[in-house]
Amino acid sequence: MTTAAPGGVGGASAKRSLRPLAGVLAAIAVSVTGTRISLVALPWFVLVTTGSATMTGLVAFCEMAPYVVVKAFTGPLVDRTGPRAISWTTDLASAAAAAAIPLLHSLDLLSFPVLLGLVAVIGAARGPGDLAKEVMVPEAAERCGTTLVRATGLSGVIERLASTIGPAAGGALVALLGPMTGLVVNAGCFALGSVLVAVALPRGMGRPVVDPSAPAGGEEAGYWRRFGEGFTFLRHEPLLLAVIVMVGITNLLDAAMTTLLVPVWAGESGNGPAAIGLIGSVMGAAAVGGSLIAAMAAHRLRRRLVVLGGFLLAGAPRFLVLAADAPLGAVLAVFAVSGFGAGFINPVLGAVLVERVPRRMLGRVNALGDALSWSGIPLGGLLAGAAVSAVGLTPVLLACGAAYFLTTNLTGLRPEWRAMDRPREGEGEGVLAPQAEKGTERGGATVP
Repeated sequence: MTTAAPGGVGGASAKRSLRPLAGVLAAIAVSVTGTRISLVALPWFVLVTTGSATMTGLVAFCEMAPYVVVKAFTGPLVDRTGPRAISWTTDLASAAAAAAIPLLHSLDLLSFPVLLGLVAVIGAARGPGDLAKEVMVPEAAERCGTTLVRATGLSGVIERLASTIGPAAGGALVALLGPMTGLVVNAGCFALGSVLVAVALPRGMGRPVVDPSAPAGGEEAGYWRRFGEGFTFLRHEPLLLAVIVMVGITNLLDAAMTTLLVPVWAGESGNGPAAIGLIGSVMGAAAVGGSLIAAMAAHRLRRRLVVLGGFLLAGAPRFLVLAADAPLGAVLAVFAVSGFGAGFINPVLGAVLVERVPRRMLGRVNALGDALSWSGIPLGGLLAGAAVSAVGLTPVLLACGAAYFLTTNLTGLRPEWRAMDRPREGEGEGVLAPQAEKGTERGGATVP
């Protein structure tokens, strides 16, 4: 978020350029690609070296718990410091921690506690870095003169495309060169993302937002006051709270699927790490198609039906096809359909969030929303690992599929969801209309 004088970026005479949005999307692309490679390489490394589903889940927990906790408290810092500085510095820290894993392994110094510590550092740095990039998307859209839904849709396309390339590259790297090579590439992606944000974005983009409520020349609000403002705002938004609760449960189940259930299935079925990458790539490729359609047409459709339909396709079928011990071709077909449905979800939810939150508060509200909706992710792999060790893979897959179906359908029937189809007055489909703050640019959103 940047401070803009009247007639600046937000003015009618502002010069439009694709560079801001292209730069942010490129940074998101390389960051997500590296993370998806790591999601194949790291669980497989732990699984084959320890043979323990529980320890594999513990590694996922040690990365995602710091991610969620640090991200929850970073919002006021992003609003005050500016998302650009937060993004490139945290990406650099993630790159250093990720590079240390293969380095220490090559020196025979990588004990399991050290591994847990390094993935915790990666998670703690990734949280603020991801938030900062999300916060810059609407600002980039305004600078480019494009609509909010289209910008969040393009962001979704890029994320899905990276989620296609990342698992495929990760599966190939792990199968051919071993998991440590995948982690080296992951570190390189974080480093490249840091450079893109620090160097490639236009000057003046991603700076701190100006609080119009602050007295001229007076002292700025402190950290805890900013944090409290975000919490109070979110507490009085029933639609956002309903979405956050539902997505929090589905994120837990998705984390269990990605970090543990698919790797265990790949090992038990004999398909190996290449199948993990192939499944992720097929789902990601289909999600790219869904996100492209959402970017072009979602603003013309009823949002509630789009989101609930997407969850219906993206959720339970994946768990059920793995539980049925279906051949790989059938598994890929179901994951493709699920990916297509998933592609419609994030652009709509991202636009809803940005429409309902004052831009000067986006960082802190995004951070709290993300932290609450991601709070189950650290537990996903941990709980799934313990459950698989206790009762086996198939019962856990069936239970997760049923939980996904009930969560998305029952929550979606709540009355708060009707507000999703009624954008607030003055918030249309055009280029980011001013919401509350005159003379300030607004920065980004995240999807719960």
